[in-house]
Amino acid sequence: MSQTKKFILTLEEVNKSFEGFKAISNLTFYMDDGELRVIIGPNGAGKSSMMDLITGRTKPDSGKHTVFENVWLSLEGSRSVWTTLFSRVTPERRDRIYQVLKTVALDGKADWKAGALSHGQKQWLEIGMLLALNPKLLLVDEPAAGMTDEETHKTGELLLSLEGKHSIVVIEHDMTFVRQIARKVTVLHQGTVLCEGTVDEVQNSEKVMEVYLGRKKKH
Repeated sequence: MSQTKKFILTLEEVNKSFEGFKAISNLTFYMDDGELRVIIGPNGAGKSSMMDLITGRTKPDSGKHTVFENVWLSLEGSRSVWTTLFSRVTPERRDRIYQVLKTVALDGKADWKAGALSHGQKQWLEIGMLLALNPKLLLVDEPAAGMTDEETHKTGELLLSLEGKHSIVVIEHDMTFVRQIARKVTVLHQGTVLCEGTVDEVQNSEKVMEVYLGRKKKH
């Protein structure tokens, strides 16, 4: 059904098959501007395929798919390699760089080589590089993977601090991390939306119990 409200991200009845395998099946998904949404689902649920459709890496076989701003290239002014290498770092640009570094808790490591950062810090640097582009929409794929508990918690705090300023889609398996950041969770199964709601609502859903545990919830 067509929506009159203006969403930052819209997928309507989207389908995608790969060599006969239906990765995405009549997927309908709406996301508000400034929202932080977490996508979960078992392996093979279609999470990566959904990401690829959003970014344009793959094209849908059918359905509508719009993103109001180019996700990765929402640039403010020219950002070509040539201009980046040979343009002078103005005081305004320097202030902006340090503002981003402070946001991702790396302002004290501005002079470090990126290779010397911890795994979690490298992840924050990647997020910072995206923030420097001032995108409308951030797509974050399993940010907690390989992180320590402390890094995972700090990553959650970082994403929550960006809520409202940016629209953020997070794909994640770590349910402790999901519980920390999630306002609304979308559960995918067999390439379509199984259910949506709060963490408690989706964890107590009988449909979700069947998908994850292979059995019906006991009453």
